[in-house]
Amino acid sequence: MQQNTASLREDTMAVIAFIGLGNMGGPMAANLVKAGHAVHGFDLSEAAKAAAAARGVSLAVSAAEAVKAADVVVTMLPSGPHVLGAVTGADGLFAAARPGTLFIDSSTIDVESARAFHAGAEAAGMASLDAPVSGGVGGAEAGTLTFMAGGSEAAFSAAKPHLERMGKKIVHCGGAGAGQAAKICNNMILGISMIAVSEAFVLGEKLGLSHQALFDVASTSSGQCWSLTTYCPVPGPVPTSPANRDYLPGFAAALMLKDLKLSQQAADQAGAATRLGAEAAALYSAFEAEGNAGRDFSGIIEWIRARTA
Repeated sequence: MQQNTASLREDTMAVIAFIGLGNMGGPMAANLVKAGHAVHGFDLSEAAKAAAAARGVSLAVSAAEAVKAADVVVTMLPSGPHVLGAVTGADGLFAAARPGTLFIDSSTIDVESARAFHAGAEAAGMASLDAPVSGGVGGAEAGTLTFMAGGSEAAFSAAKPHLERMGKKIVHCGGAGAGQAAKICNNMILGISMIAVSEAFVLGEKLGLSHQALFDVASTSSGQCWSLTTYCPVPGPVPTSPANRDYLPGFAAALMLKDLKLSQQAADQAGAATRLGAEAAALYSAFEAEGNAGRDFSGIIEWIRARTA
């Protein structure tokens, strides 16, 4: 018991730099503050910085300034080029941080960029982990995210106590890039399954089934899946789903399309046949092109319904 208390006290004394304080990063950083960490944050958005400051994050004048005294650096950025651009080079975060600093990249990026991130960290004498998340803004706020981590056992062990302050499920998926690989595969399943659930509800409507009747059957039968039981795309059966809020995003369609495109890029590089993944990417691309990028990805049911004779 004394050992656990000491470990907790050491954890809460950590200095953490958080780079990227947007819809996901902001609440994640806030949960680290709640856990007792000293969190130094930076973002290019003034609104994001103001929101983070209101939650107790100490703002730095630059990303490099934020990481100078950090024990741990967490990045949550839009893409692979953003991540590599931030950490590498003479003015990058690897150069600004102290040797041995633990870098955790929680962005969702392509596997090759994730591996380049690890290689750059190793060359700079840093520990590193790619640790993308699942759970959306709601999970970030509640501290119930799932982290899919790739990197060495040592880096994972060092990062886990900090990730547990932001998430509920922490999974070590393997070596460098394995976290991103798991995230891409998971979200390909998610995109495909949401389309399948949406098509089933539209077909049910045509056949005279009520939404509740179909939900009651499928949610306890072989059609059961997360897209149905947690994120049901029609109003009513799952009161917390975005369908009950006119598809205000918990996970925006633009982000789903980003992940599906990453899955297809990875499939091409790996020589894997992912025909349903490719079709899901095409459907979400069409959905986004009609002005739905900012709507929740479950709103694709309306797009499917509009094309049903």
